[in-house]
Amino acid sequence: MDEEKITLEFEDDTKVDCEILGVFEYEDQEYIALVPDDDSDDVYIYGYKENEDDTFELVDIEDDALFEAVAAEFDKIIAEAEKEADGEA
Repeated sequence: MDEEKITLEFEDDTKVDCEILGVFEYEDQEYIALVPDDDSDDVYIYGYKENEDDTFELVDIEDDALFEAVAAEFDKIIAEAEKEADGEA
């Protein structure tokens, strides 16, 4: 299966190619996790909104407490996936 990719463009015109790690839900909202193709361990997390025309939008998570909660949910999902991959589930 091919990796899904997206290019982020920041306000300073910097562009970063990212792999879409996945879309997940937290408190009835969808979020997306992106991994930049820069050999770092970074993960970018944004709000995710699907449009009717099969496109989607990334939404900045501006509330720090919400961002921390969403990041913790993402970490929990990754930990569970790693357990399953190791046969511990």
